[in-house]
Amino acid sequence: MNLAQISIGFSLAVALGTPAALAAEGSGALALGTKAPMATARMKNVDGKMVSIADVAGRAGTLVIFTCNHCPFAKGWEHRIADISNSYAKKGIGVILINANDPAKYSEDGWAEMQARAKALGLQAPYVVDETSAVARAFGASVTPEAFLFDKSGKLAYHGTVDDNHQDAGKVQKRFLTDALDAVVAGKPPTLPETKSLGCGIKFHSNS
Repeated sequence: MNLAQISIGFSLAVALGTPAALAAEGSGALALGTKAPMATARMKNVDGKMVSIADVAGRAGTLVIFTCNHCPFAKGWEHRIADISNSYAKKGIGVILINANDPAKYSEDGWAEMQARAKALGLQAPYVVDETSAVARAFGASVTPEAFLFDKSGKLAYHGTVDDNHQDAGKVQKRFLTDALDAVVAGKPPTLPETKSLGCGIKFHSNS
């Protein structure tokens, strides 16, 4: 099955309300209502500074997205992710993008390439390196991109994907992440707190 078939199948399942399409990515993922693990772990940002999840926490909530450079799903959503990151920062949402991939497996996921990508996208939020994949493992993250949205009390309010079409922004019917963000900004729980994360498997660093 190719990526187009996967995307079409996912979009149809969501449109039809198929339970599998609305399920959490896996039992190992962080549970709703829990706080961000390793929130004080400092990671290297594209500007060379060390940044943690706690450092970027917003007054209305905090958005953590595990992503990378090489994955076609991450590429498909990258402009939307950058736009969401930049716009919701103005609404009190702290944002951090985390690359947990081992660049030895995909050189495109290296730090210099991250710097270039962040600049090209006009990304204002930190884009950091999880150099041992420890943070991704603590979250139970498994794919790129995968979003974890915490409310103003620091509890996980939404986990899942960006929307229902990574290939064509003009054909999106379900805006899962922005709907969840709007709810959190308003101080309300998202109507749909979990969706299936669709993307490439994280290329974890080997355990030392």
